[in-house]
Amino acid sequence: MVKLSVNINKIATLRNSRGGNMPDVAKAAADCERFGAEGITVHPRPDERHIRYADVPAIKSVISVELNIEGNPIEKFMNLVLATKPAQVTLVPDAENVLTSNAGWDTVKNRAFLSEICLELHRNGIRSSIFVNPEPEMVRGAAACGCDRVELYTEAYASGYGKDREKAIAEYVIAAETARECGLGLNAGHDLNLSNLGFFTGKIPYLDEVSIGHAIICDALYMGLEKTIAAYLGALCR
Repeated sequence: MVKLSVNINKIATLRNSRGGNMPDVAKAAADCERFGAEGITVHPRPDERHIRYADVPAIKSVISVELNIEGNPIEKFMNLVLATKPAQVTLVPDAENVLTSNAGWDTVKNRAFLSEICLELHRNGIRSSIFVNPEPEMVRGAAACGCDRVELYTEAYASGYGKDREKAIAEYVIAAETARECGLGLNAGHDLNLSNLGFFTGKIPYLDEVSIGHAIICDALYMGLEKTIAAYLGALCR
């Protein structure tokens, strides 16, 4: 069954734009769980422009579903995750000045570094996932790093879906099959939405989890958060 992890970064962006604590991101996380979300994802960045480091333990304390923390494993990030001990950490090669995640790891060139990080996460009982482009070589490289899962970066799929969805999904099917052959779990995320989600999960039936944030918050402006989460759960091919 494909699980839905709701990324609440954009809720924190709204809060930060005004100051104060409205909306309350910890309450939003708890509400997402109450509305059916099967996981909560946060992606704290060094400039704390959305989720703040101090938000993360507060969020963990009010949810019972899995917490997934995404980010570049710099020292500050690793200190946070080792103190918080989420269910999963997704390693993303973000530069400090990027607007949003825009590439997966080169798991071949960064094998030594990523292997060390995965080992440290495992020592602390944390599942590790590496964010990769849909390339078999990068998936096999991730497996060599000792991670538990890969997360496929789905921006290219989302961009190509409206033109030729069969062409857009083709490389993801191959990458997913490679992950399966390597014994890796499989996640996916970036620009997935109600239009393209069902086709993606239908073509990759052994997907474990999708992480979706921006589209959910956009849809919630019109549908409300509870109905939006229900719609995304309904769109997942289970």
